[in-house]
Amino acid sequence: MTTPRRTYAVWELTLACNLACGHCGSRAGSPRDAELTTAQALDVVAQLDRAGIDEVTLIGGEAFLRRDWLTIAAAITDRGMTCTVTTGGYKLSAAMARGLRAAGVRQCSVSVDGMTRTHDRLRGRDGSWRSCFVTMERLRAAGVTATCNTQINRLTAPELPELYLALRAAGIAAWQWQLTVPMGNAADQPEILLQPVELLDVFPMLARVARQAAADGIGIHAGNNVGYYGPYERLLRSPEGTAFWTGCQAGLSTLGIEADGTIKGCPSLPTRDYAAGDIRERRLADLLRDAPELAINTRAGTPAASDGTWGFCRTCEYADVCRGGCTWTAHTFFGRAGNNPYCHHRALTRQRAGVRERLVQTAPAPGRPFDHGLFDLVEEDLTAPWPAGDRARLTAADIRWPPSWGS
Repeated sequence: MTTPRRTYAVWELTLACNLACGHCGSRAGSPRDAELTTAQALDVVAQLDRAGIDEVTLIGGEAFLRRDWLTIAAAITDRGMTCTVTTGGYKLSAAMARGLRAAGVRQCSVSVDGMTRTHDRLRGRDGSWRSCFVTMERLRAAGVTATCNTQINRLTAPELPELYLALRAAGIAAWQWQLTVPMGNAADQPEILLQPVELLDVFPMLARVARQAAADGIGIHAGNNVGYYGPYERLLRSPEGTAFWTGCQAGLSTLGIEADGTIKGCPSLPTRDYAAGDIRERRLADLLRDAPELAINTRAGTPAASDGTWGFCRTCEYADVCRGGCTWTAHTFFGRAGNNPYCHHRALTRQRAGVRERLVQTAPAPGRPFDHGLFDLVEEDLTAPWPAGDRARLTAADIRWPPSWGS
């Protein structure tokens, strides 16, 4: 077994997609050139097994648009690895849901972003919100546990309490959150991104939802760019309340695989800067051993772990363990890792100093999968008027709490 510390892989089976999401980091829609053949994909499964991977999540694009997706899923579970699926939930049939169960898949996460109008706008397809809930019904009927994942941004954040009630009624077992960052299509519409100061109102809302979910027996899972040492860190990061952020795991416990065989330490990382190689040209064991792109976090837990931090993160008391937060988030804003503007502790620290931070785009994204532009971080007086040309600041007053909330 090679490098047993790597336990989790996220595998983009195809870049083909039946949605047109305005925040899609991979700009999915059409298949990549020269996507893996079935034989090559099955060889990847064998290599993942030998590398000590415990769990593989299949994504897209839309994974089920690849004809052999269930063959690949079954090959994963036949080798004793857990296989899960993340889907946009648009037009996943009852037969597909039964096929997942037959392939040994026990859990499928459906992407739902806000309530009907917001979701359909972001996903680029009328009726896609309703289709997600039909998909969840079909998964449960087939014996597959339905979970949910949601992007948090200026459009979706006000609707999360309403969405929680809809998801609870749909019978989800768990809900994962991720902050939208300026990668891919999202880089083309920065007005939907949260500003760092808005986290001051978003995180108390998330905490309230998380407490209700705990009372209802629904697991809340904070994605890698949610949290960081604020008062709700343990509540949001672990359903048991015992965990906290311990730094980027790209290349340590996670791997990303693109549909053309490109290997990255994390599936979300910009391909141009973090691609380690093509699994069709070099064996996974060799890449894990030799590729510097998979070793970006190998000093985690050492006194030198914070060497790559800069800006606020360089001065932070949590720098050695946090290492600048989510690599993906920092890089998509600034073109390098080590200074994460989406940090609750940071926003609170700035607030106490009477300062707020605002992200301003200075360069557009070039228009490729997993690309990004560049942003400047502007420091302002906390009480200064909000810039007239910007979308109105999101505040607690914008959160839509249903009258039946908590009942």
